[in-house]
Amino acid sequence: MKAVIALGANLDDPKSALELAIALLREATDVISVSSFHITKPVGGPAQPDYLNAVAIIDSELPALDLLHLLQGIEKSMGRVRTEKWGPRIIDLDLISYGSILSEAEELTLPHPRAHERRFVLEPWLEIDSEAHVLTHGPVREILHQLPPAK
Repeated sequence: MKAVIALGANLDDPKSALELAIALLREATDVISVSSFHITKPVGGPAQPDYLNAVAIIDSELPALDLLHLLQGIEKSMGRVRTEKWGPRIIDLDLISYGSILSEAEELTLPHPRAHERRFVLEPWLEIDSEAHVLTHGPVREILHQLPPAK
């Protein structure tokens, strides 16, 4: 099943962190496509460095929660510590969508509840999937036209 994963990092060496996370995804799943890396301003949280973001599309047959736990395991293996909401991080892997699964479970909301608001997710996703679609909000191309310009 097709899954969309957003990657981000803004501590230490973000480029190396994204490259390592992608390599670990390749070991654990079938990575179909990876966007280029995008430099973006932080959204919310404390003052912090700019982010390096990307999106990967993978194919997996794991149950959704198992895929989420795989992503969290990669984060943990890379030294991610969750101390501050929307704070700086060495790596962040978010499950944006997974096939046609809709979930409002406590541990996993699909599609990601803020994906449709985040240019740093939508632009790299559209770069690698011209038919990208957020299940609850429509085509990514149309959503992007409705967002305010990047700062």
